[in-house]
Amino acid sequence: MSIKVTVWNEFQHEKRNEAVRKVYPDGIHNAIADYLKTQEDMIVRTATLDYEEQGLSNELLDDTDVLLWWGHTAHGKVQDEYVERVYERVMKGMGFIPLHSSHFSKPFKRLMGTTCSLRWREQNENERLWVVEPSHPIAQGLGECVEIPADEMYGERFDIPALDELVFIGWFKGGEVFRSGCCYKRGYGKIFYFQPGHETYPIYYQDEIRLILGNAVRWACPLVRRDKLEAIHVTPKEII
Repeated sequence: MSIKVTVWNEFQHEKRNEAVRKVYPDGIHNAIADYLKTQEDMIVRTATLDYEEQGLSNELLDDTDVLLWWGHTAHGKVQDEYVERVYERVMKGMGFIPLHSSHFSKPFKRLMGTTCSLRWREQNENERLWVVEPSHPIAQGLGECVEIPADEMYGERFDIPALDELVFIGWFKGGEVFRSGCCYKRGYGKIFYFQPGHETYPIYYQDEIRLILGNAVRWACPLVRRDKLEAIHVTPKEII
C-alpha cells in the first residue's frame, strides 16, 4: 500500500526573496516533493499557507500518512485551530517531519511542550552530519557521516524534551554540535525533527539528504491510525 505524503510549506520567502527564489524557484516544498514522487511506494502532494484553510483542511490531513513541514518567517500566521488539527492527527497516528527552522513551528512546539529555542549563526559554514545510530531505519544507505558544503549553524542548547532516539549529530566548522536528527513518539504518531536545510543553500537537492527524507517518511508512516483518542473501559476476564 502506498504512503500518502503531504509536503507543507509556508512558501513565503521564495516569493519575496530573490536569493531564495534562485535556489528554489518552485518552492522548497516542490524540491522535496519532486524527489519523493520518484519513490514507487509514495503518493505525494503539496500544500502551502496560501491554500484554503492554510493547506491544513480536515480532508487533507485525514488523507495524509506523513506530513513534512517547512516554516520560517510565518510561524505566527498559522492559525491555532489548524495547529490543533495537526496535533490531533499526530496523536492518532499521522507521521510528522518538521524540517530545519520548523523547530519553531507551532505544531512542533505544541507536540514538544517546550520553547524549542536554540543557538544559530549563518556564515556559509560546512556541516558534518554524523550518523550515531547506523542501524536506525532513517540512516539506511548512509556512510558514517554526510558532508554538507554549506548550512546555517544550529547549536546547543536545543530546548526539546528527552529524545526517544537520536539518529544524527551535526558538527559545524565553528565547533558547535547539535542534535540534528531527533525521533519522538507522541500518542500513536512518530515525529522526526531534521535540522539540515537552510532556504538559501541547495541542501534539499543533495542525494544523501533526499535519501534521509525518504527513509524518514517510511519510518514515520503509521502502523496504527485511531479515529478517536479516548479511555477504553476493559472488563476483566474471569481467571480460571
